[in-house]
Amino acid sequence: MKTLRGRTAFVTGAASGIGRAIALALAAEGVNLILSDRNTEGLAATERDAAALGVDVMSALCDLTRPDDITAMLDRLFSDRPLHILVNCAGIALFGQQRVMREADWRALMAVNLLAPIQITTQLMDVLARSEEAHIVNIASILGLVPWRQLAAYQASKFGLVGFTLGMRNDYHRHNFGVSAVCPGLVQTPMTDLEGAQTHGRPPRLPAWVFTTPENIAQATIRAIRYDKGLVVVPALARVVWRLNRLFPGLIRLVGREGWRSRGPILPPDNGSRG
Repeated sequence: MKTLRGRTAFVTGAASGIGRAIALALAAEGVNLILSDRNTEGLAATERDAAALGVDVMSALCDLTRPDDITAMLDRLFSDRPLHILVNCAGIALFGQQRVMREADWRALMAVNLLAPIQITTQLMDVLARSEEAHIVNIASILGLVPWRQLAAYQASKFGLVGFTLGMRNDYHRHNFGVSAVCPGLVQTPMTDLEGAQTHGRPPRLPAWVFTTPENIAQATIRAIRYDKGLVVVPALARVVWRLNRLFPGLIRLVGREGWRSRGPILPPDNGSRG
């Protein structure tokens, strides 16, 4: 997309983390914003800070686990309003082995991380196609390219989102219509604060140097839109892991899998956490 200033973007998950950083980066480029999240206070703060950069901003509360609410929101927002940039960024994470996940938890994760972006993209395709230039960005994850232990549900959603995005690029990519999958590595956001997240096991303690910032991901997203990049893996550490997985998949499986660490039984005692 050659020109960003004066365009209109819709960003989900805009109340915090990567979504907030992308919203503010777009506002700094002169892009008018329509923001969505279910966090009232965080969404209001992003709206206020983006408006201070001199662009038009509006917001809409929406629970992305509810398809009917998504449809109603999009009908209300875009029945007579143009749209040039769609950024599906909302996401949730679950840590722990799949066998102890509550069904309601992993279904909610799949709804937010995968089914909502598919629904939103599908419903807004005609609106985007009416614009002289348009771009879709789906924020996936390095864990949508490289497997790791105790994140099967999250990875299923992100592998699916990468596949959906690249499939959409094959179907709809034109010189004036871009589609990008942005796959961040570990980013210091509320979602990666696993001690405060929904967990079904002991989350790892990771050193600070493995994390990047939401602002770095936001700038990579701006470049993906401006230069029409199909698959973006950031930062450099994530690219190294991705390339190692492609060249030496056995090595990454050895490091990332759970089984080599323990020879204990696969099935633990029933702790009542399933179902």
